[in-house]
This record gives sequence, C-alpha cells and structure tokens, in this order.
Amino acid sequence: MKRLLITALLLTALTVVQAQSTTFARGADISWCTEMEADGQKFYNADGIETDIFALMKEIGMSAIRLRVWVNPTKYGYGAWCDKADVIVKAKRAHEQGLDLMIDFHYSDFFADPKRQDTPLEWKDYDLEQLKTAVADHTKDVLQALKDEGIEPKWVQVGNETNGGMMWENGNIDWNKSGKARYANYVSLSNAGYDAVKEILPDAYVIVHIADAFNAADYQGWFYKEFKEAGGKFDMIGLSHYPDWTDWNSDKSDAASNKNAANSVKTLGDLFNVPVMIVETGFSSYDPTKGAEVMTDLFSLTKDLPQCAGIFYWEPETDGEWKPAYYDTLGWNAYEMGAFTTDGKPTIILDAFKDETTGIANITTETDSPAKWFDLQGRELSAPSKGLFIMKKGGTTRKVFIP
Repeated sequence: MKRLLITALLLTALTVVQAQSTTFARGADISWCTEMEADGQKFYNADGIETDIFALMKEIGMSAIRLRVWVNPTKYGYGAWCDKADVIVKAKRAHEQGLDLMIDFHYSDFFADPKRQDTPLEWKDYDLEQLKTAVADHTKDVLQALKDEGIEPKWVQVGNETNGGMMWENGNIDWNKSGKARYANYVSLSNAGYDAVKEILPDAYVIVHIADAFNAADYQGWFYKEFKEAGGKFDMIGLSHYPDWTDWNSDKSDAASNKNAANSVKTLGDLFNVPVMIVETGFSSYDPTKGAEVMTDLFSLTKDLPQCAGIFYWEPETDGEWKPAYYDTLGWNAYEMGAFTTDGKPTIILDAFKDETTGIANITTETDSPAKWFDLQGRELSAPSKGLFIMKKGGTTRKVFIP
C-alpha cells in the first residue's frame, strides 16, 4: 500500500512538472515528399495557401520528422529516392523548420518489414563479419554527412520492423534454435548499428523497432526479452501501430486496437525501463472523420503515460491515389492510409497532432545532486544507472531518462 501511495504521489506531481518542461514528440514520416514533388505534387494548408511540406507539418502541429534510409535504391530499380543524398536534402529542410529528426535505417535497398528483410544487393555475398562492417560503415557515413551539415538526429532506428531480424538469411532470427543462439546473428548486426550511431551521435536515442504494437508486450515482451538476453542494445523501443478498421477501440486481446497498443507501451516501458514510442501509425484516408476519432483516441490513451515518448504518423502527405512509379512494376496499389486530400490539403485526421502534450526529459547531469530516485513502480533506488526513472528533488518530481 505504501508503494502504491508513493507511485500515485509521484505521478501526480510529475504531471505538473512535465507540462512546464518537456515535450511529447508529435511527428510524421514524410519520406516520399521529394519523390511526390518531382512528380508535380503541391501541398496547401487548410486556407488553400501553397506551403512547403515541412513548414506545413510544423503548421499542423508536428514537432519532428522521420526519414527512412535505403542503401542503394537505384541499383534495386526504384530510383534515387531515400538514398543518402535524398535524405540529406529532406533533413536540411526539416532542420530549417526547427523540427527534430529521426533517421530510420532499413539496411536494405527497399522497404524492410516483418515479411521482407532483403540484404542490399551490394552486400549480398558478404558473410556475417563483412555485414557487420557494412552496417557500421553505412550508418556512420549517413550520420556523419548529416552532422557535417549541422544536423544531429535525436533518434536513430537500427532496422525497420525487425520482428524476424534483418538482412536475411545472415541476420534472421533463427526459430530452429533456442536461447541466445536464436538471436545471435541479428543481435550482432543490430549492435554494429548501435555502436556506429553512438560513435557519431553519443546523445542520440537508438531505437529497435518492431511491428504489431497490439501484441508486442505478450510473454513479458517476448521480442525485447530474448533480444536483450542475447546481448542486444537499445535506448528506446519503437512500435508500429495500424489500428484495425472495426476493432480499433476493442478490448479483445488479439485486436489491433488502441487500448492494446497503449498497454504495450506501458508494459514494455515498465519491463525494460526505457521510453517507448509509436514510430508508425495511420488510418484509412477514405474516412477522415473516423480517422480523426481513432487518432484522437490513440493520443488520449498514450500522451500522459510516463513510458510514452511520442507518436509518428506514416506518410500523411499521401491521398490514397498517388503512388511511386515503381509500384506499377510491382503491381502494387497506392498507399491508403495517408491524411491529405487529392488537392494536397491536410485532413482532420491530423488534428490530434495539434495538441501540446508532455513527455520524457533527457537529463544526464543531475545524478550527483542530492535526490531520491524511484523506478516506475515507485520503488526507491539507491542510485539510477541507465533507463527511465522518477527523480524527486526538493519540491520537484520528474521523469528522467539516462542513456
């Protein structure tokens, strides 16, 4: 009972301090924007005034931009979009608007996700050690190029939706093995990326990202539990959450619902003592009214969680009709979860991103000051190490992440 009381008091005090000092990340992945602009697409604000897409994201209420990086999409056949040069162009535009930046390394020439983790063509004959070197070199090359432009990303993903590992077959999670051996190759590649990020950007949050937020916390956070036991390193957990059309507000355990996603954010943050971020979300562009309801609900369930660091919408600038030219080669349809109209204006789906909300303070210099430290369950600690904590000092209580 005493522990519960401490927790309640801490979290009550915490809310007041957060509103004064920290910001919950409200972001968007708009990696297609330069390709769309080259295709003649223009963007307009709600008043019909033509506006640069990065300025428009800021006007909508976004505080951050996420950009994916492919190794050599031209060699793959896609074209020179989302390669290093294209990413730098977009990152500079985001930086000019004062937007924070997340870099999302796919370690592939095209999309990487739970069903596809293709090794870059230039690396296809590499063994595991050569792949580790390639991952490190590619990561440092891109991040150093950004740093040379005066841009230091706040977050860096090492891999995208790596539920099954990365760069198959060398870096897959081998389900025929058990224990640390199951994750060994994948962890070695992921850690090569982690170490490379820290070499260039020591203060960046390194994110390990998986899909399906609704069940990510099952079995004591199965993925992150085994990943960490195998020696995997991360500063933040990243989740994709695409709410189901009908079950988005369901209580069913197997539903892709906002409630289940919020539960995963809270549970994973508690289990692994790191911030958790929804790095991808979206809803059908064909019903903006319903989409606005779903996104508002998602924010209401997560924005005040001590464990949650923010939400990013995936490719909101699309309208359900535009698609990359390469999609015709694949026989793919247009992406259907954007949040813009066909005449280039944002829909009400993005209204949820307008609110100033609260989040996690990144404080690394106060550990030597007299203070009391607690974990997220309210248990007092002799001293914090790495992770997410609650610090009480004098009349101030706040969340602190120590990377």
